[in-house]
Amino acid sequence: MRSFYCGELNDSHVDQEVTLYGWVHRRRDHGGVIFLDLRDREGIAQVVFDPDTEASFATAETVRSEFVLEVRGKVRLRPEGTTNEDMPTGKIEVLGKELTVLNAAKTPPMQLDEYADVGEDVRLHYRYIDLRRPEMMEKLRFRSKVANTVRNFLDGNGFLDIETPLLTKATPEGARDYLVPSRTHPSRFFALPQSPQLFKQILMASGMDRYDQIAKCFRDEDLRADRQPEFTQIDIETSFMGEEEIMATMEDMIRQIFQSHLDVDLGDFPRLSHAEAMRLYGSDKPDLRIDLQLVDIAELMAGVEFKVFSGPAADPDSRVVALRVPGGASLSRKVIDDLTEFVSIYGAKGLAWIKVNDAATGIEGLQSPIIKFIGEEVTQMLMSTLEVETGDIVFFGADKIKVVNEAMGALRIRVAEVLGLVADKWAPLWVVDFPMFEEDGEGNLTSLHHPFTAPAVPVEELRAEPATALSRAYDMVLNGTELGGGSIRINQPQMQQAVFEVLGIGEEEAQEKFGFLLNALSYGCPPHGGIAFGFDRLIMLMTGSTSIRDVIAFPKTQTAACPLTDAPGAVSAAQLRELNIRLREKVS
Repeated sequence: MRSFYCGELNDSHVDQEVTLYGWVHRRRDHGGVIFLDLRDREGIAQVVFDPDTEASFATAETVRSEFVLEVRGKVRLRPEGTTNEDMPTGKIEVLGKELTVLNAAKTPPMQLDEYADVGEDVRLHYRYIDLRRPEMMEKLRFRSKVANTVRNFLDGNGFLDIETPLLTKATPEGARDYLVPSRTHPSRFFALPQSPQLFKQILMASGMDRYDQIAKCFRDEDLRADRQPEFTQIDIETSFMGEEEIMATMEDMIRQIFQSHLDVDLGDFPRLSHAEAMRLYGSDKPDLRIDLQLVDIAELMAGVEFKVFSGPAADPDSRVVALRVPGGASLSRKVIDDLTEFVSIYGAKGLAWIKVNDAATGIEGLQSPIIKFIGEEVTQMLMSTLEVETGDIVFFGADKIKVVNEAMGALRIRVAEVLGLVADKWAPLWVVDFPMFEEDGEGNLTSLHHPFTAPAVPVEELRAEPATALSRAYDMVLNGTELGGGSIRINQPQMQQAVFEVLGIGEEEAQEKFGFLLNALSYGCPPHGGIAFGFDRLIMLMTGSTSIRDVIAFPKTQTAACPLTDAPGAVSAAQLRELNIRLREKVS
């Protein structure tokens, strides 16, 4: 039986006989003495074998990296001058007495230390080896501890941990569903849940009052660094609480997580309306570590002859903005060209700029290819409005509102990263007062969050002016990442039907897809609301990882494939027949 994990040993265990199990992290042969660094999930212990223990020494000569061993020996202090202060076990070593090889190992396809430089495809194919790396082990251990903190907090606040189904019905949540064919119901399909949204609302109608779940969710969508086809969220719903109470409770939970695991006090969570967030930052998840803001300059540009600016300035569906960047005059032309190419990803047709080489000399101290097009008078007014200083650069965006917001919002972050203007701190906030609906590009209205979010206006006003209606939604944002999104839900069937009407969902379709929800609302459903946090995203942020794949044990690739199991895979013709499915031949 194991007496200690490797990483638990310290100088308080000197002279104790111990039994350790683990993997060979590194083997070193120093003049007839063999050193093995034995690794388990808790850390590394140095084990020494000398020729006095002939059998064990002979075995130690045969072991290599990643062999699985049982070691029996005695803890002792390392000789003077050989301690390693960078290791938790660096003051001691184990003098090996008995050594048993429990399993040999082939040469691993990667190094298992911080110096490993191997492609993600190799890491995911050999995930069982990749997860042995101390870095990965620590991230999954951290994830487990945070999950326990979440559960304990919610349990202490009266929430019930209730599981909801994974085989359910397709619902409009903004992404494609993963469909599961039913063998017992030919030509019918289940869907894997994009979230437990409807079931947690049903739980509120059932009188459960407070529900939580660390839930698996599924979305068949294009992937990015912070997206996966299957992901985990902290799912929460509560009755008889308004948005202020819900947000306050969730602030307490997130504060406790950061205090407990990072020793960080997040402080206040400021509020910012959706309209203000878009106006100042071009984003509904602004990174407040960056002290740069967009400034509307349409009035100044409306009269210039340069149509690139005057055209959008006169268009109510467009926007003209400036972004003043302190220290940006140091940017080379190549970097500016790279930034111009960067904003083109978001539909921008170019990137105008003015460098302020010497603010004291007026126009003479400015450098830009656009001054001759907008005129010296307007340029001077711009510089005064923006309160520029020597060494600044000013970037301009002029186009449709969506293009300007996306391009300039992304530019704000990119240029701050290039110039080192991102403050080293945590910057949380709530974004509130979201619109209920947005246009889909074809003139139709779609839900900005989901169709079960409560409007902030009465039914009559919603039907009369749906495009301007605000919702009772709220998002928690941290360092430019949306941690969680929630809302007060609709709890009356009349309001839910009105929202469906605005979305073009007729009564028959509403009954077919959501009849069970409408019925639940009509049998005394209490006022309720909730929130869902992206758990993978939270752990990614807290561990300083660049991708959620680094904090998920078995993630998918960006093509939604699993290199470890080679999924998705083919199925037999017999299985397809059982499911009444026939594959369509590929057209060559």
